[in-house]
Amino acid sequence: MPSIYDFTVNDIHGKPVKLGRYRGKTLLIVNTASKCGFTPQYKGLEALYEKFHGKGLEILGFPCNQFGGQEPGSEDEIAQFCELNYGVTFPMFAKVAVNGAQTAPVYQYLKSEQPGLLGSEAIKWNFTKFLVDRKGRVVRRYAPNDTPESMAGDIEAAL
Repeated sequence: MPSIYDFTVNDIHGKPVKLGRYRGKTLLIVNTASKCGFTPQYKGLEALYEKFHGKGLEILGFPCNQFGGQEPGSEDEIAQFCELNYGVTFPMFAKVAVNGAQTAPVYQYLKSEQPGLLGSEAIKWNFTKFLVDRKGRVVRRYAPNDTPESMAGDIEAAL
């Protein structure tokens, strides 16, 4: 049975990162986009990161261009956008597919562990979020319109 810690992903600069490095941390994993109506959630995500990072929270952002072409830029452009516009300091990773034949393995795992509405595994839009507890269990899936602020209680409980 795989674990979230078994996956290796590329960071926004193309360097491989073993998710095992986050063992013992609470994770919030988010598929992001720079040109989406939900893009202002970066501000709330960064606020959560600043508030809870010292207590063991890691937010992992995965840009995705599968929804309306809302993440067309290169990884360098995405990193610059996130830093300049939202002061993002949490880890960002290389663009991934979250649906279809090219789905990143980590997203195949997340979706199988926490299916969405009516058991659907498909990600419906940008800023779908998965909460992973300190033991590596995917404990909750949040819809794109669930704001970072609305998740604070769940995150605090998982810490």
